[in-house]
Amino acid sequence: MRKAQAKKLPLAPDGRFNDKLVTRFINNIMWDGKKSTAITIFYDAIDKVSKITNEDGYEVWKKALNNITPAVEVRSRRIGGSTFQIPTEVRADRKVSLSIKWMIRYSRERNGRTMADKLANEIVAASKGEGASFKKKEDIHRMAEANKAFSHFKV
Repeated sequence: MRKAQAKKLPLAPDGRFNDKLVTRFINNIMWDGKKSTAITIFYDAIDKVSKITNEDGYEVWKKALNNITPAVEVRSRRIGGSTFQIPTEVRADRKVSLSIKWMIRYSRERNGRTMADKLANEIVAASKGEGASFKKKEDIHRMAEANKAFSHFKV
């Protein structure tokens, strides 16, 4: 039997936008506990986004996150000796988590001088409905659509 699930600690909203989602994003950017570096990266990226698009960088970032948030995903389930990819709806908390992780992961893989540049470019691309993180979401949805026949095996 597993132990009780750990309690979620409440996040403090960030300094500039007073948004808990921003804090969550910054915590995901952070490496080796260097939060001040992560904060600098995020705010620089937001400033660069607003310079590139001539719009509010924060709003563009929120739109980009919205664009790459998945609605369904496939989960493996073993039934009678064979493994099926079963499409399932994504929990609200996991949706946000996946979109944040994808944006940061594909930002790191991009070409650019600094992480702030890479992140800014990925945010702009995702807000337009292009870029690697948006493609990831499309691939996940396509996979779920292809395996729709197994949805009666719901987990």
